[in-house]
Amino acid sequence: MSAASVDIQFKVTPAARRTPAGDRERILANPGFGKVFSEHMAVASWERGAGWHDAVVCPYAPIPLDPGTSVLHYAQAVFEGLKAYRQQDGRITVFRPEANAARFRRSSRRLALPELPEAAFVEAIDQLVGLDADWVPSAPEHSLYLRPFMFASEVNLSVHPSDAVTFVLIASPSGSYFPTGVKPVTVWLSEDFSRAAPGGTGAAKTGGNYAGSLLAQAQAAEQGCDQVVWLDAIEHRWVEEMGGMNLFFVFDSGPKPRLMTPELTGTLLPGITRDSLLTLGKDLGYEVEEGRITVEQWRAGCADGSLSEVFACGTAAVITPVGAVKSASASWQVGDTRPGAITMRLRQALVDIQRGAAPDVHGWMHAVPPA
Repeated sequence: MSAASVDIQFKVTPAARRTPAGDRERILANPGFGKVFSEHMAVASWERGAGWHDAVVCPYAPIPLDPGTSVLHYAQAVFEGLKAYRQQDGRITVFRPEANAARFRRSSRRLALPELPEAAFVEAIDQLVGLDADWVPSAPEHSLYLRPFMFASEVNLSVHPSDAVTFVLIASPSGSYFPTGVKPVTVWLSEDFSRAAPGGTGAAKTGGNYAGSLLAQAQAAEQGCDQVVWLDAIEHRWVEEMGGMNLFFVFDSGPKPRLMTPELTGTLLPGITRDSLLTLGKDLGYEVEEGRITVEQWRAGCADGSLSEVFACGTAAVITPVGAVKSASASWQVGDTRPGAITMRLRQALVDIQRGAAPDVHGWMHAVPPA
């Protein structure tokens, strides 16, 4: 039986006592990002030979782990990130959960983890968000951030694909990822470290990729930069990603603007926001392209004006303009260092769909059934 056809039903067990409305409203007024969590979580277990079982939505609580639990030693784990939004009419919708579910399966496959059926992934979201609907903020730039993750939970120190796995979904009411708002960042080109190499786990959303990025991020901060930009692992000249976000380059010297994002080579994360912006770019009349760009081409394009805007994109921050670039050998500005018109038009078009202020012509918004 394929993973997609397995029927998994989540048993819902609400908390006996709920957070008082006044306390919840105070939290939602200034939640930060990823610092507070709603009252429940979804959990499911998998065992080799038995498959998925014991799927529940239960009160949020710590996860007890034996010191010998495999994930603590060998990092066999994957995760996702997506958002639920409160619409103007009070409904709650989630942006493209089916796409995240499909990527979650691909990541799991790469990390030798069982694949959670996409229907079960979406069902967990429906049940949890429906139960914790009061935790979905309504303020602009606020949302309920959803974090599904899966990890090797077998207690065993031998190196092998785990025979026991746990899936968990938690939810965090969150404000803007960058507290300063939509402001251009200065980036550091990392020439000492690589995020991913061909044949590695770069296309999977797994914690090891992020752990390996932290030293380079610290180096960027030491250089007075906000984020690190990754180059390819072989030649260290082809631009790949910014931190954990995909990059876009805007060329505005032809008959109409052209958007280019680095192509998916197996070392880049296939972002859901990236994919959405490729579609929206076409909708807005721009040329869109998945290609390649070197550091030298980036610098030359900014110098002659043909490359007018650069931005990064991802679920957490949506779109972040890039205003300046630094490396060990050079530094330069992107345009006039302010957020570009095309960057902000794309951002507004995406946010309007997510918030229900524009028609959802691509069917991206998934309505959460009332609990």
